[in-house]
Amino acid sequence: MSQSHFNSVFIAQRLVLLRTLQRMVDNPSTAEDLLQETYLRVTRALKERPITHLEPFVFQTARNLALDHLRARRLRERTLLDDVSTDVLHNVAAPGSCAEDVAHAEQLLQRLSSSLSKLSERQQQIFILSRLQGASHVEIAETLQVSASTVQKELKLIMAICMGIAERMEAP
Repeated sequence: MSQSHFNSVFIAQRLVLLRTLQRMVDNPSTAEDLLQETYLRVTRALKERPITHLEPFVFQTARNLALDHLRARRLRERTLLDDVSTDVLHNVAAPGSCAEDVAHAEQLLQRLSSSLSKLSERQQQIFILSRLQGASHVEIAETLQVSASTVQKELKLIMAICMGIAERMEAP
């Protein structure tokens, strides 16, 4: 299967996928994010191996992402941080990392920072509002006075850049 074939399948099934995800997670913004992640994961999978039954694979990928999201949300809801003071939380030690992991993470951050600095000011704002502050597409669109479609397209481009950097770093 080629990327162009996947793109046509994805575009044709986008609304059905989005509605399915919205029903599963009960949040339009999260459903949009999961849809984007589905696109990126299937694109990555196509580079790794041929996929015979593309449409079911796309839907299963979206479903799995939604289920992972719901599991994580349930876990967060069960974790009662409200009963713990912020002093205690700040004194909990983070899990240790080996020096190689730290170096890899720093290198990835440097490359991402360098690439993101080349984005337009609006693209940088969209990235910060979406990925760092957790704003929905609609909230970002209202803040920047652009359409939600523009926000979605810009995020797709930004995430493709980020995925490209991560993939190049993982390549031998």
